[in-house]
Amino acid sequence: MNRTHEHLGTPRAAGIAGVVFAILMAAAIVLVRLALPGGAGGDDITVDAGQRSAVQSALALLPFAGIAFLWFMGALRTQAGEHEDRFVSTVFLGSGFVFVATLFASAAAAGTVLDESQQPLPFGRHFAYSLLTTYAMRMAAVFIFTTSAIGRRLGLFPRPLVVLGYLAGLTLLVVGADLPWSELVFPAWALIVGLYILSGRHPAGPGPAAPA
Repeated sequence: MNRTHEHLGTPRAAGIAGVVFAILMAAAIVLVRLALPGGAGGDDITVDAGQRSAVQSALALLPFAGIAFLWFMGALRTQAGEHEDRFVSTVFLGSGFVFVATLFASAAAAGTVLDESQQPLPFGRHFAYSLLTTYAMRMAAVFIFTTSAIGRRLGLFPRPLVVLGYLAGLTLLVVGADLPWSELVFPAWALIVGLYILSGRHPAGPGPAAPA
């Protein structure tokens, strides 16, 4: 009975966590992009009270986004169960953990723009944008690739969702910081995956494992 409840509850947990992460992450990205439209460029930019407030709101959202992502990642991994490939699973976990670490590091660096002085703060801004748009998004790309590979191999995701995942991962891996707002690709993918899981429309799972 307990195993049945766990089997039914885990996909729903993954879907809810994916949607929550997507909403919080997208909101934080939009707030930061609107508050600091110049990105990492321009060392003579001063941050006014309105921009500080927007960045502060974004920073308040990011810890909860990270927690939701960890829940999302754990629930997704549970779906693989005993059929998971150890190599792919290791890359899946590693990329997810590094993504969260760099996300929190970029949030800490972005917090430097909340300094009370009106002097420009180029180092914190440059460091935060580099962590988010270069490193965190590359790890997000690897996470999308491995999740899509697991979903395809185990029959958890339909072909269109797998193809969408590969395209999203390729966009984040290749484009990165060169395309403004490209960071929204990751939460958009997580939202689509979360909604798909919540819809309950799953293709047939993998067949029985071959005997050793």
